[in-house]
Amino acid sequence: MRIPAHSVCTAIRDDIVSGVYERGGRLTEEVLARRYGVSRVPVREALRTLEAEGFVVTRRHAGACVAEPTTQEAADQLEIRMLLEPLAAARAAQRRTEAHLKVLRGLVRLGQERSRQGQSEDLRSLGGWFHETLAQTSGSPGLITMLTQLRHKIAWMYTVEQPEQPAASWAEHGAIVDAVARGDVERARALTAQHTERAMAAHRLRAPRKGGRVRTSQHPVNTVGLQH
Repeated sequence: MRIPAHSVCTAIRDDIVSGVYERGGRLTEEVLARRYGVSRVPVREALRTLEAEGFVVTRRHAGACVAEPTTQEAADQLEIRMLLEPLAAARAAQRRTEAHLKVLRGLVRLGQERSRQGQSEDLRSLGGWFHETLAQTSGSPGLITMLTQLRHKIAWMYTVEQPEQPAASWAEHGAIVDAVARGDVERARALTAQHTERAMAAHRLRAPRKGGRVRTSQHPVNTVGLQH
């Protein structure tokens, strides 16, 4: 059965973000199609989408390659996120639903519990889910798409140090949810701006690896015919 193009796109993007494909490395349609067990058509469509998102570039005589973002381009991603996250929170305060608030509050409770237990890996995932849910609560499809792409790019470009006081970070999350629940647009915006600025300070640029080798993907896709 043919895998939809959007699933192939997700698989390739995830593998770029996780470093399976190194920056500057070639992305050959035939190799990718064999790797994911699909035809070249969805691979070609996926590469077009990823080029529009900035993960892939097309070079003369080389074809599709993984992009190599500059330091300034990476810095721009953080600055854009610091502008959009507060906007998403402000919109969320206007458009929240009880279902969204229930999820946000549940994530805050889990985050606070994991903070007390010192479970850092769980906190990383929970933090991502929190901000993704906050964006969803904004009810703005365009804003949600932009923030989703930013999260992918920032994860690709940066490593993130765990906060020294995770409980304080989750207290900030809780205050944001309280402001959203009350419909306090300006407070939700201001608290999210402060939180995002502090969080961005923990980001460190990833050092690009060289060598052009493709590492083993852990992505759960059809890998029949995969050759290493």
